[in-house]
Amino acid sequence: MRESLDGRRVAVTGLGVVAPCGVGADAFWAGLLTPPDDRTERRLEDWDPSPWLEHKEARRLDRFAQFAIAAAAGALDDAALPADAPYDDGRRGVVVGTGIGGAGSWEAQVGVLAEKGARRVSPLTIPLVMPNSAAAAISMRWGWRGPCETIATACATGTHSVAAGARLVASGRCDVVLAGGAEATMTATNIAAFRNMQALSPSGVSRPFDVRRDGFCVSEGAAVLVLEELATARRRGARVYAEVVGTASNADAHHITAPAPGGSGAAMCMRLALQDAGVAPADIGQVNAHGTSTPANDGAEASAIETVFGRPGPPVTSIKGVTGHSLGAAGAMEAVSVALSFAHRCIPPTMGTDSVDPDIGIDVVTAAREWQPGPTISNSFAFGGHNGCLVLQPAP
Repeated sequence: MRESLDGRRVAVTGLGVVAPCGVGADAFWAGLLTPPDDRTERRLEDWDPSPWLEHKEARRLDRFAQFAIAAAAGALDDAALPADAPYDDGRRGVVVGTGIGGAGSWEAQVGVLAEKGARRVSPLTIPLVMPNSAAAAISMRWGWRGPCETIATACATGTHSVAAGARLVASGRCDVVLAGGAEATMTATNIAAFRNMQALSPSGVSRPFDVRRDGFCVSEGAAVLVLEELATARRRGARVYAEVVGTASNADAHHITAPAPGGSGAAMCMRLALQDAGVAPADIGQVNAHGTSTPANDGAEASAIETVFGRPGPPVTSIKGVTGHSLGAAGAMEAVSVALSFAHRCIPPTMGTDSVDPDIGIDVVTAAREWQPGPTISNSFAFGGHNGCLVLQPAP
């Protein structure tokens, strides 16, 4: 990683996830191997924040921030990070992003204003709605006084947040960072907007790269990773799931929602990430695709993967067949799935896909596949032309 100072390396030592297919890393992994129900809207049904938040605390946080707190708690528990040593508070950072922020709280208070008048609008509206509230709540909950930042790059948010956290560790600014993304935007207005722009699957089936793909299934949730300086993590006896060895970010500069023709921006981003990692295309053992199940996105991404890796190239999977598309949380969930694929020596299937588009020449994994873990690239490509890629490799 170019930002590395004095050979500092970035280890993934903790995984926390809140997803419709499972809460916690073990349940999440089991969910990735289980066919989901056909639902265009994939919600965390009967969400209860009480295991992580007192009632008063929960009332002061939007749903997306509640998810983030739960995911961060899970990641910290998984990492068994000591409360005091070996890291000073000022060198503990938080980078947790969101694509939209407190959409549910905003929509609810707009309704209050319309029905009951201005005096009934909650004074908590601004802290509930502001996109940085999840990162702020995490830093206050655990007393982490290092950098505390929020990235908002639509569906690339989670990947960009993990990348930013990794660079903070590699550069020496932080020794440990909680990095990830959270999203809870399934309001009536947002669902209607997605449906009216014909982005949602009318069939309720997410089938990335399939010849019958017809749109994404919108979702919600959060994922947070503990990123530590590798040598210190080893000294404290931490379990190391993976190492973040490369990151990249660029822009299509093409269209507010459509990808650049032929996936040119995505291909450039993957190449930049490989260069940053010092990894050749032939060394990549898995591509965790953005793979949203929309005709335009999947076609462009497949073309980009072919451009970088050739045909058929490395195995390609998209977990959105199970998780749906959780927007700003998606890239972080996918980073978690890559780390778990190392641990379980298995590439999860692209669920829902049974007939790969014949115009797509990549090796789409449609059933769980055993593998010898190796360097993996994880992609996120967002509205606005924001592209992000991570390169992770198994623990050294």
